[in-house]
Amino acid sequence: MSTRVALVGATGKLGTIIRAVIDELDGFEVAEVLTSQSDLSSIEGCDLVVDASTPAVSMMVIRAAAERGINVLVGTSGWSAERIAQVRSTVDAAGIGVVFIPNFSLGSVIGSALAALAAPFFDSIEIVEAHQHTKIDSPSGTAVRTAELVAAARDAQGPVNAPHVDQRARGQQIASVPIHSLRRPGVIAKQDVILSGAGESLTITHDTVQPAAAYAPGIRLALPFARDARGVVVGLENIIDLGLSAS
Repeated sequence: MSTRVALVGATGKLGTIIRAVIDELDGFEVAEVLTSQSDLSSIEGCDLVVDASTPAVSMMVIRAAAERGINVLVGTSGWSAERIAQVRSTVDAAGIGVVFIPNFSLGSVIGSALAALAAPFFDSIEIVEAHQHTKIDSPSGTAVRTAELVAAARDAQGPVNAPHVDQRARGQQIASVPIHSLRRPGVIAKQDVILSGAGESLTITHDTVQPAAAYAPGIRLALPFARDARGVVVGLENIIDLGLSAS
């Protein structure tokens, strides 16, 4: 029997890619196609909700799914650790699984993991991320997740060294890491994590040039995992073993 998927935000850029993957994936079918303005009651009877909507709608998608005991795979951006904490009790009380994937790209996940691996060795760390001008949120979910991973990796060292944070041009701080967001035509998605120390600098760059090709492998991995998950899971790195360790 196929897993019946309700796809919210199906007509958007990410939703279109996710639908194409589901259509080709054995054991899954898109049973309900919803936009970000659709009545969420139509998810009733589905086995999994995949959320590719907007930051404003995403919270409502999770609550609607929790009310009906349906697991959720969230690809929508804008979910910081603080915001995820707001739905954790709802997820646990409903006994469902909600899987947040800030970026379905394997390269992006590896890049963020490498930044976290290097973070304890550099006191100055900043992130510059660029997306197309139509992206409605900033900083990107990927940048937020990277900053949170960097901060967690530096638990023993403490916050990064970020001078002059009172100046608006110094970027938005997430977990002490300054993030600078560019929104411009001619770019898909790019992130640079710049780590600086005495006499040297390390830049970890990930550049998405073909979203459908880049995201499809991660989507294929995330769908069956999200269908069977329990509780809150954040990041593709918790679905696959990257084999990275600071020890």
